[in-house]
Amino acid sequence: MTSKKMIAALNVQIVEETYSAYLYLSMSAYCSFIGLKGAATWFFVQTQEEMTHAFRIYNYIGKLGEHVVLGAINKPPSEFKSLTHMYEEALKHEKHITGCIGDLVNLAKQEKDHATEAFLQWFVTEQVEEEENDMDVLAKLRLIGKDGSALLMIDNELGTRAFVMPPDLTLPGSAAGGAVA
Repeated sequence: MTSKKMIAALNVQIVEETYSAYLYLSMSAYCSFIGLKGAATWFFVQTQEEMTHAFRIYNYIGKLGEHVVLGAINKPPSEFKSLTHMYEEALKHEKHITGCIGDLVNLAKQEKDHATEAFLQWFVTEQVEEEENDMDVLAKLRLIGKDGSALLMIDNELGTRAFVMPPDLTLPGSAAGGAVA
């Protein structure tokens, strides 16, 4: 049985994941505003991914027969110094989320909640990918420095990213057991 303490912590993580989506949506909007449409696409796809993370936890709490309680979401920053700055902030934020997931895993271990600990392993693996993605883009941005032509090439590359709905994710409100494609 999952403790009330664990459920409360999972509810807090829904807020963390939703804030992540909100942060990346703000970054997408700023990129669009400054004319970096490829980066805007990249961050918009990241927004969608973060919402699927929140939905995974939402679904898990529901499967346990527990109540999802949503908390307030803070306002993200709306302006950034540069694209490099955005990816530095994204990496910093993903490291924060990695810490939050680690705290949840530790709580699940402390509570001897093996089901939740197993559930959280997907997030542990996902966070390695999230940080790697940001580090890869940052490495390219740092390499080009202030070269505008190279920035436009990277922007075009970032624009090729596309969102793919995870096949194992059932969204709230969809048919029981059926994934939304």
